[in-house]
Amino acid sequence: MLLLKPLLSAFLAIAITAGPSSPVHPPGEHWSWPLSPKPAVLRTFDPPDKPWLSGHRGVDLGQVLDGEPVTAPADGVVTFAGVVVDRSVLTIDHGNGLKSSFEPVTSNLKPGDPVSKGQLIGSTEPVSGHCGSSPCLHWGVRRGDEYVNPLDLVQDMRPSILLPLG
Repeated sequence: MLLLKPLLSAFLAIAITAGPSSPVHPPGEHWSWPLSPKPAVLRTFDPPDKPWLSGHRGVDLGQVLDGEPVTAPADGVVTFAGVVVDRSVLTIDHGNGLKSSFEPVTSNLKPGDPVSKGQLIGSTEPVSGHCGSSPCLHWGVRRGDEYVNPLDLVQDMRPSILLPLG
């Protein structure tokens, strides 16, 4: 019985800190930031309760200058490169049901073009309105039809939990 309590405490500590695998990407799949150096997050992911309601289906990354290089966060294939309403958008299918989109990004890539993680995929362009007076890059990620938090792909977003060992 004396050995059982420390063993059980250690097992619980491992189970809780390991937690469930990320719902966004499989273990071992690591993405990179689309801007370098690591940008400030001006607006976080705020999905709507229902698909038709307003919300923020991605993140806005700051410290962006017009013409700043944007790189692929993971390997994939371009599925869209064009204008939506008044913004240039680039979309990449990364497999495993994941697609990322970037706006406003000008690119010479075309649908069907393969891209590698870290490859230059385009550059930011000036667009007023989305981030107020500050230029930004909007980065959205979907798994199937559901938007997911892009930050989950580049950093560990799980909360830290400390447990007593004794």
